[in-house]
Amino acid sequence: MVRIVLLLVVVVAIVLLVPRLLSRGSASMPTVGSAAPSFTLPSQEGSPVTLHDYRGQWVVLYFYPKDQTPGCTREAHNFQVDQPKYSARHAVVLGVSVDSVDSHKKFCAKEGLNFKLLADTGGKVTGDYGSLKNLGVVKFAARHTFIIDPQGKIAKVYPGVDPNRHSEEVLAELDRLQKP
Repeated sequence: MVRIVLLLVVVVAIVLLVPRLLSRGSASMPTVGSAAPSFTLPSQEGSPVTLHDYRGQWVVLYFYPKDQTPGCTREAHNFQVDQPKYSARHAVVLGVSVDSVDSHKKFCAKEGLNFKLLADTGGKVTGDYGSLKNLGVVKFAARHTFIIDPQGKIAKVYPGVDPNRHSEEVLAELDRLQKP
């Protein structure tokens, strides 16, 4: 009987604590129509990038968990291959993770990426976008994407993405959003 009670207490503790651990440190995501949270973060080149620098353009701001992992590499490759299509739509792609500038630099060099990857090592911007996952000792960005319109407002939120086809989805949404 004592074992059953103890097991029940452990199960209840897990059910109550695990979701809190997974969401800890993560604010709610900005909603469509709201102002995109501003930021300044260093890119893989070490130079600061500010959201305001892209006012007047469409911005695809995508958060990803980790440099040089299979899903993140595939997603980045697809965004890279589609860069001419983004340029034609007056859109810029910015990737954000909690990895360092040095990690981004190595990732870009190894994978031939020439769009900006931003280092949010403190997790503040990732948290402002409701994309920070905190597992206690490990923090990482959830795979979320935001399309920001030329006026700096959130136009589309992707709370979970398939890295294999995400760039295609974003391009189709940009076409839809840009229709007169």
